Amino acid sequence: MSRIKVIFFDAAGTLFHVKGSVADIYLTHAEKYGVKKTPKLLSSVKAAFVRAFADAPPPVFAVSDPKEIKRCERLWWFDVVHNVWYRVGMFERFDDYFDDVFDAFGGPSCWTLYPETIGVLKGLKEQGYELGIISNFDSRLFNVLRGLGLAALFDTITISSLAHAAKPALKIFQLALDKHAMDPDDAAHVGDSLRDDVEGARRAGLAAVLVSRESDIRSAASVPAIRTLDGLPKLIAGL
Repeated sequence: MSRIKVIFFDAAGTLFHVKGSVADIYLTHAEKYGVKKTPKLLSSVKAAFVRAFADAPPPVFAVSDPKEIKRCERLWWFDVVHNVWYRVGMFERFDDYFDDVFDAFGGPSCWTLYPETIGVLKGLKEQGYELGIISNFDSRLFNVLRGLGLAALFDTITISSLAHAAKPALKIFQLALDKHAMDPDDAAHVGDSLRDDVEGARRAGLAAVLVSRESDIRSAASVPAIRTLDGLPKLIAGL
């Protein structure tokens, strides 16, 4: 029997992913505002998003009121999206455009499940594991999970804006553990980021599993790694 009793998952990039790419969706919505979608612009928007997202501060806010948290989340993303278009070329009615994009990513239409996600999660539940999510996603995640049919499979959901801490910070992992009344030795965390998911979980005392769907697993030889979630049950059983 595995010593693991609760398994936490990252959300986007681990359980589900963007349909197409963020840049595709940004440009599709921008066409309504007179922006012509071209391969060159698509490439530029992709690069600008990577840079803007990396440059953004952690999505942690010094407010507790739910309405204020949602307002801060929206402003955080406004800065990211504005940064993208500032780099590639701003256009008129940007505020209206941002409303469209922000709302689009807040539902299931822009996201798609990895094919094995549902089956693996149901199998783990049947084996008696408690399941949770630890994510730096904002509060739109709850609606996305409902729309993708995942919400009922998780016992807890811990997000950075409500936890007042973002991965890889120790605090967000501790808060998630407290919800299950578990010690770090009882838990594993599964995600696609070496920094946020693997290093963060290990510093908090949890076992860590890297989901490496595209990069070479051998480059992470010191980290238990899987290509898809299909390999997770066997790996967890051996911990």
